[in-house]
Amino acid sequence: FQSDILICRFKKTILFKSYKVESRITSRFCHTTVKSSVVNSGPNAQSIGFNVQIPKQAFITNFTMNVNGITFVGSVKEKTVARNLYAQARARGKAAGLVRANSQDMETFKTEVHVPPGSKIEFELHYQEMMQRKLGFYEHSLYLQPGRLVPQFQVDVYIYEPNGIASVETPNTLGEHFSGMAKLTSSKDKAHVVFKPSLQQQRKCENCTTSAIDGIFTVRYDVLRDSNAGELHVSDGHFVHFFAPANLSPLPKNIVFVIDVSGSMWGVKMKQTVEAMQTILDDLTMDDYFSIVDFNHNVRCWSEELVPGSTIQVAEAKKYIQNIKPNGGTNINEALMRAVQMLVKASNQGMIDPRSVSMIMLVSDGDPTVGEIKLSAIQKNVKKVMREEFSLFSLGIGFDVDYDFLERIAMENRGVAQRIYTSHDASDQIRRFYSQVSSPLLRKITVQFPEDSVSDVTQNHFDKYFSGSELVVAGKVLPSESTTLNSFTTASADRLDLSLQTEADYLELDAALAQQQHAFTGFARQMWAYITVNQLLSERLCYNLPALRCRIQSPWPPLRPRRGCSLTPLMTPNRAAVQVPDQNHLSPPFLGLVNVHEGKRVTKAFPNSVCNDPHFIVHLPKSNMDICFNIDSEPGHILNLVSDPGAGVVVNGQLVGSKRVGVEEKEKEKVNTYFGTVSVFYQPDGISVSVSTDRIDLTHGRNNHSFTWGATADITQDRVKVSIVKDSKVMVTVDDKITVMVLLHRVWKKHPTHVDFLGLYIPNNNQYSSQAHGLIGQFGQEPEVRVFNLHEGADPLKKEATMEVKGNKLVVTRGWQKDYRRDQKRGSDVFCWFIHNSGKGFIDGHYTNYIVPRLDSFLPLPL
Repeated sequence: FQSDILICRFKKTILFKSYKVESRITSRFCHTTVKSSVVNSGPNAQSIGFNVQIPKQAFITNFTMNVNGITFVGSVKEKTVARNLYAQARARGKAAGLVRANSQDMETFKTEVHVPPGSKIEFELHYQEMMQRKLGFYEHSLYLQPGRLVPQFQVDVYIYEPNGIASVETPNTLGEHFSGMAKLTSSKDKAHVVFKPSLQQQRKCENCTTSAIDGIFTVRYDVLRDSNAGELHVSDGHFVHFFAPANLSPLPKNIVFVIDVSGSMWGVKMKQTVEAMQTILDDLTMDDYFSIVDFNHNVRCWSEELVPGSTIQVAEAKKYIQNIKPNGGTNINEALMRAVQMLVKASNQGMIDPRSVSMIMLVSDGDPTVGEIKLSAIQKNVKKVMREEFSLFSLGIGFDVDYDFLERIAMENRGVAQRIYTSHDASDQIRRFYSQVSSPLLRKITVQFPEDSVSDVTQNHFDKYFSGSELVVAGKVLPSESTTLNSFTTASADRLDLSLQTEADYLELDAALAQQQHAFTGFARQMWAYITVNQLLSERLCYNLPALRCRIQSPWPPLRPRRGCSLTPLMTPNRAAVQVPDQNHLSPPFLGLVNVHEGKRVTKAFPNSVCNDPHFIVHLPKSNMDICFNIDSEPGHILNLVSDPGAGVVVNGQLVGSKRVGVEEKEKEKVNTYFGTVSVFYQPDGISVSVSTDRIDLTHGRNNHSFTWGATADITQDRVKVSIVKDSKVMVTVDDKITVMVLLHRVWKKHPTHVDFLGLYIPNNNQYSSQAHGLIGQFGQEPEVRVFNLHEGADPLKKEATMEVKGNKLVVTRGWQKDYRRDQKRGSDVFCWFIHNSGKGFIDGHYTNYIVPRLDSFLPLPL
């Protein structure tokens, strides 16, 4: 913030008593209050000014001045009206405030009041803004410039994020003078930053009377995200859905750089553009395609066609950029036409991946002077030839550029604009902007809700999602008998189609907010209004209408955007279009089941149950019996469960051990083992699905997409389908022929020995080839089994018998085991014949024959 006391002749007679700033950030929505107290101690009346710099995207919600105990409440007017009223008020010696832009990200709120001698004046300004996530974090900036020493100077920033705070920091942006003075305290979901320099600490030097506080105070943070489905917050009759998936491989991109090389770019502008392009070109990969169009009164192409981002091509492009000599006029229209034609040609010829992202990046410093110079005509021309899958991003360099035009043309074509200021860091500004759009992760994102559950939804269709950013959808919650709101998000990733589901309780967050002293309880309602108004302002901008500057936020009318720009009309989606995954769905009767019980719980209810090594239950439909056996292996071993080279499918599981309590216990007992990872590898498509107790990874070549257990999701890549049920199970289906279900078993985190583990279920109707084998796969061809000689065993509760199978006679024991598909806590009983000695005689060979080196390894043939 900038707060200047404008005094002229009587400067020393103004006493600055206090200056305090408080920001309350709740679920990415910030309410900031600026308070300043001043006394006119001189013998004459004086004009006292109060200037505050606020972020461009902020909405002022209230401004008051208290003069000698009398409070004056400000009103907010449209820009032209406000400017006239401000001038009239100053001429009459009355107080007025004015907002105007003065930098890249800030605007100045300015007010003056003429007060008699001895007057005490208190200024108080309130504004609100939504935190924008860029490059992986939210940044809250406060411009501090009190202009003089302040006896009571304090900044407080309170952050409350219901899902938890991943990181928070206060970089030293005010200079070494204030190094270490910002104090940070944080917990799982709260953080408090306080900056409170004493009068002496504010001085530029020990005996100075001037303040060293002059700059931006910054707080950066990010939140915890337990799933790629996003966060759904419901509060005060409104909802906000935050969508910021990570751990996804970037989509390949096709990009045409359109660079203004007219005479006005000569000197520093061109030098800094070239510096930025050197770094940007180095960011390209072999999966990306690019070209360069540079223009003045003529238009030239470095390459008439898109080329891959190889080391050789990038080096040639950098040489070309380095040799550019600015001169001549500005033909923006033809340059953009040429760039679009290049993308259209590449698309028509099938040169680019249909799932890739195509974009144009325009860098210019001036208005068109050659060719088509009418801005509205250029806007119309570009809109006419641009395809729906293309985006245009505009960078306007300097103050003489028509930034409104660049912003309109970008927003109308699914992009954004950025003003670049010609300062020493202009090249860094260009690079930072490119970094925000250089890693697209998703396309065609839609966030939907069940019918009749919400209304007045803000934009819920998005063309692209870039790494490190965030998509936000808000709306009203309709009265319902349900206490839970669900959201369903669909999107396309690199060779993946995603369907993600998350939910939120109607009352849970409000109850939590009531317990927080510094939380902003109205954040959901205000955020919905904030987004709605910004969408209306963007729509007005695209229609080339005068922009309104009346930024008042309360009370909010129920506004509803009309169709315009790239905005999609607001809608309440039909329930029929939303398929809710059936969380109770089970696979058909299983051929093989690998299950490990949590010892403490199962032993308590079923004393004879197995609670350590992986326990297999194989159902034999012809014989109508279930066979059980353990595998007594070691932690780290990878067991092959299904190996079918004919179908190109392999299913393996890696063992983990229980926690070791101590050396004595280690010597006394064998370490219990569990399945910690289950992998399904489909060789024809080169796709691997690895399910662990922490996450689910889908890998294809160099691309890896990671999902947590924190949300329900459906993922499709080529002929592999993965369905995740939140904190419950994963179903992997390969080529619609082979299905594997993996169950998640969580244990008490502080349990001295047990660890989280996985259960594995494979249905008996899987369509294996004749080459199928593995600990479970071998029973795709059911062996003949005969059980006879039933008699009492050593345990009176367990009968013993003789089993003939595969030419072997085995002593088997009758007992009960657990099937956890329907009830993951208690399980259901399965009556089976137990094979001793790790299945010896029932499985082919010895169990050690099924230990493989990697999670994608097939069994060697013959076994």
